[in-house]
Amino acid sequence: MEYRQLGGSGFKVPALTLGTGTFGGGTEFFKEWGASDVAEASHLIDICLEHGLNMFDSADIYSNGLAEEILGQAIKGRRDQVLISTKGTFRMGEGPNNVGSSRWHLIRSVENSLKRLGTDYIDLYQLHGFDAMTPVEEVVGTLDDLVRAGKIRYLGVSNFSGWHLMKSLAHADKFGLTKYVANQTYYSLIGRDYEWELMPLGADQKVGAVVWSPLGWGRLTGKLRRNQPRPETSRLNHKLSASMGPQVDDEYLFKVVDALDEVAAETGKTVPQVALNWLLQRPTVSTLIIGARNEEQLRQNLGAVGWNLTTDQVAKLDAASEKPKPYPYWHQAGFEERNPFPTK
Repeated sequence: MEYRQLGGSGFKVPALTLGTGTFGGGTEFFKEWGASDVAEASHLIDICLEHGLNMFDSADIYSNGLAEEILGQAIKGRRDQVLISTKGTFRMGEGPNNVGSSRWHLIRSVENSLKRLGTDYIDLYQLHGFDAMTPVEEVVGTLDDLVRAGKIRYLGVSNFSGWHLMKSLAHADKFGLTKYVANQTYYSLIGRDYEWELMPLGADQKVGAVVWSPLGWGRLTGKLRRNQPRPETSRLNHKLSASMGPQVDDEYLFKVVDALDEVAAETGKTVPQVALNWLLQRPTVSTLIIGARNEEQLRQNLGAVGWNLTTDQVAKLDAASEKPKPYPYWHQAGFEERNPFPTK
């Protein structure tokens, strides 16, 4: 397994991270992702560790805390072998204070996650979304206190826009507080919006991308083809899950899948392995969060590392997946001499 620096920190993370949204299946939404119990989760973690994948990502809202509980039980007795990444911000309970990134809710969220995970520290803690109702000063200050208390090692965000992230970084920098080094972000061959603003920001401010849904919400598994029915187990068959994820035009999807098929034939790899490997070569990417309902899916995704696409193959996938940029990004792209694409 390849290990990479997480943003500008000294913390090294594996190129692939296992997401635990498939653990538990405790709600209607997450049941569509998977429902691994402790035994199956432990087995998947065994396989990950055998391959050098030692980072596991969760969130308090995954099955209302059940995913964190299962992860905690599955790593019991081997906490020193694993890295834990989790998230908080979204609603966890009734009442006006059980949501957001206020001091009250963040401290409560971290304490509850620690209990469910059965540990006394979290390696990477990320805000699951931006809270416009709480001052940035309160949010950043609270997280800095939690880091100084030894309950969190590194900080990150998720689903922030560029100005959300930059405002927070500027405040932390001005007052010498702990800065975000990770941005858990959606990025895939069929979802390249990250490149417009967040990638240049990440390169400039040394914030590493922790990529969620790198297979485009299950669309790049190699099972979706023109004029063919979706597989029975696809989350896209369920209205709730399909509506919550990124929306993709079918013709655009199939154009990208055609290019993936060509490259897969050239490399002898599978479609998802090619799609994941393309992401691993993109600037600022620190780790990809892969999901797996079972051992077969996990082993296939693990095959995305240990090799690289050629320059021509990357260019072919770039061309097939490129879409017109919104303003002001299309304008900036016309002046590449002064606004070059990030290279690292």
